[in-house]
Amino acid sequence: MDTVGAHPGRLDHAADPAPEPVPPAPRNGLKARLNWLRAAVLGANDGIISTAGLVVGVAAATTDRTAILIAGVAALVAGAVSMALGEYVSVSSARDTERALIAERRRALAEDPDLALAELAALYRAKGLEAGTARAVARELTDRDPVLARLEVEHGLDPDDLTNPWHAGLASAVAFVVGAALPLVAMTWSPAESRIPVTVGAVMLALVVTGSLSAWFGRARRVRAVVRLLVGGALAMAITFAIGAALGIAVH
Repeated sequence: MDTVGAHPGRLDHAADPAPEPVPPAPRNGLKARLNWLRAAVLGANDGIISTAGLVVGVAAATTDRTAILIAGVAALVAGAVSMALGEYVSVSSARDTERALIAERRRALAEDPDLALAELAALYRAKGLEAGTARAVARELTDRDPVLARLEVEHGLDPDDLTNPWHAGLASAVAFVVGAALPLVAMTWSPAESRIPVTVGAVMLALVVTGSLSAWFGRARRVRAVVRLLVGGALAMAITFAIGAALGIAVH
């Protein structure tokens, strides 16, 4: 007789088969590292495209190297601050939600541990385990860490592996600066007659690299991710070039 179905708050310990040892879940901060690496790749993409678009637009309007440099540095600083704050706020909100879930599970365990154990067994049964196996796995994992056992199976969370918003914000800002520096250096260090072609070429090459990294982190198709970035970057530079050229002609 299935005691989980008959008595949700109690489990028949004697009816359980001897469970196979369950290895403890690794807690090596992998999720947190992947999150800030993702933030870094996105920050680099934004830095490359936004700064490239701006300096190409300014270069289409004027050949004054100082004006291009000032505009590019301003975009770099403003963009880095914006990316850092945006990533910090976003990750902080997500972390607050995760902490609320953890607190809720701790309360549930403290109020009725038998019911929490039965619910965990039911979750494993819903994943396809037999009733006896589900009870055995739930009990062994609960004995080791009841909060972690429930959070992992239900939400994919590890209380010891939450993303740090400071790390994400810093990674995003630094990556933005590195990405933005590429088109800025290419534009201001190239001869006046070849500034725009050199910058466009450098940006396209950099987007191939960041697009490949984005696809790897997201386990997506590499070609599609790269093409999407190349099209977006080319479109951004074409639009700002057209606007800068039109404004340059109007000023002259």
